[in-house]
Amino acid sequence: MNKMYLVSLGCPKNLVDSELMLGVLEADGFVVVDDPQKADLLLVNTCGFIRPAVEEAVDEILRLAQYKENNDSLRLVVTGCMVQRYGEALQRELPEVDLFVGIDDAYRIDRLLNNSTSAGKVILTKPSSFSTTCQQPRRLSTPFFRAYLKITEGCDNRCTYCMIPSIRGNLRSRSIGDLVTEAKMLAASGVQELTLIAQDLTAYGDDLNRATTLTALLEELLDQTAISWFRLLYLYPVTTSDSLLELIARDPRIMPYLDIPFQHVSDTVLRRMNRHYSREDLDDQVRRIRHYLPGCAIRSTFLVGFPGETEDDFQQLIDCLQRWQLDHVGVFPYEDEEGARASAFSDKVPAEVKQQRYDKVMELQSRISKKKMQQYIGREEDVLVAGLSQESDLLLEGRTRFQAPDIDGCVYINDGTANPGDIVRVRITEAHIYDLVGKIIS
Repeated sequence: MNKMYLVSLGCPKNLVDSELMLGVLEADGFVVVDDPQKADLLLVNTCGFIRPAVEEAVDEILRLAQYKENNDSLRLVVTGCMVQRYGEALQRELPEVDLFVGIDDAYRIDRLLNNSTSAGKVILTKPSSFSTTCQQPRRLSTPFFRAYLKITEGCDNRCTYCMIPSIRGNLRSRSIGDLVTEAKMLAASGVQELTLIAQDLTAYGDDLNRATTLTALLEELLDQTAISWFRLLYLYPVTTSDSLLELIARDPRIMPYLDIPFQHVSDTVLRRMNRHYSREDLDDQVRRIRHYLPGCAIRSTFLVGFPGETEDDFQQLIDCLQRWQLDHVGVFPYEDEEGARASAFSDKVPAEVKQQRYDKVMELQSRISKKKMQQYIGREEDVLVAGLSQESDLLLEGRTRFQAPDIDGCVYINDGTANPGDIVRVRITEAHIYDLVGKIIS
């Protein structure tokens, strides 16, 4: 029986692609191993969104290539966004790789591996136009109690710093029926928390018909499954509608947690980014969320040092963060990306200034987060238990409704017992900058 070792890099959307490849390969007779030395196939699913992700992918490929030195039959295959973006140039730069496979062709990786004429080639379909369905085999790589549901492919937004449309193609939404069927299958396997993901969740259905919306999809998922928690990742500002917020407020199974990448607040910078809103719109967005969902956790991401960003632009960002008091914030120093419109913009911000601005935002958000977390002390919260903590075998680890997997902090449980996948009531007794501590009370 053939054995495979998988490395999945990048975002949860990429992870779903990896799980679909695992499903295809398992159906073809492969089994997953956790040691590359025991594998017949080394598979790397890459991210190619930003330069640091590409560098990480290359480092991982070269690390795995070392295992081929003592095993002539071992195959190293690279798939994903980096292949889709750079294509045949990778073949020249990475001769250690036996096969490069783009996004659309990864779903027939079993046939490509069995075809001797594929060896040493770059299999790449451009532009990307494939969209998954519930009929494709999928092997979850997340813990059994949680999973991601990718509701669209591609993106129609044309942010000047972003390469996703050129890599992933235009927006392609899956039908509500297809998504509900997959959600039922995931529920039957024990999934308690289903996280809906897309490049832009609120664009769901824009390419189909007026009746196909994120709100309509959620209503069907709530009606036709018994999944306990639904979480929403990556909503576009200002298209997060009142009807969606009203639905979240009505139904406690949708987590009061919204991940909305603002990217900046300065009108000047937002226009250069080709983001279709203003600082006033963002103020209104935050106000509306807190009107409908007073306890909602808001997560956002920001780019600092975008070309042309002045001290005044940056100060506006600091002022808004002070005023909004967001629960979770990710910050990234801007980097030019080959092929992106912004890479040709003038008025580049020096690297040291970008770093200073990054540090200032992180320092501010650390203080805000510490204050936010202190508010949980004494509260009772539902916590989804993940299992024993990596910090200590004496602690359980889990997450509240306000903490997303892999990107936010967690809850350490130091009193009480539970099994992975249980949702238990926890009284919070301590708070740190990003994590909480508590004891099970029921």
